[in-house]
Amino acid sequence: MNQEKVKELLDEALLENESLFLIDLQFLANSKIKVIVDGDSGVPLNECMRISRKIEHNLDREEDDFSLEVTTPDIAHPLTVKRQYKKNINRILKVKTATEEFEGTLTQATDENITLFWKAREPKPIGKGKHTVEKTIVLPYEEIKEAKVKIIF
Repeated sequence: MNQEKVKELLDEALLENESLFLIDLQFLANSKIKVIVDGDSGVPLNECMRISRKIEHNLDREEDDFSLEVTTPDIAHPLTVKRQYKKNINRILKVKTATEEFEGTLTQATDENITLFWKAREPKPIGKGKHTVEKTIVLPYEEIKEAKVKIIF
């Protein structure tokens, strides 16, 4: 299997629709190729089919027998590409670092870091009881071990 040829064809297919971007390309056992793509505003089924055809029709099955799967990340898949963070602004994320876990609304995603916002109940500084405080944290991407979008039904 010519992996470079597959990568080249995939890049060409993604260039045809600039709102799409690659999450993962895997060459698995038994000549299986798995492509995971995402888009700034989702990925319609016809785009997965277009990418699949672009790759499949330009490879010779006589030379290499292979299976090809073009899919989108499932809902439980963690965010792995910076562009995924940008598309999920204003959604609630669960973010794990090496030492802590945060859950908050993603308010900003730059090339270096993300910003989360949430409200928390904390003891009052004076007197009894609790009050609501607003919290914000800026996390550099290199500190993020895992980030998932929280699904609310």
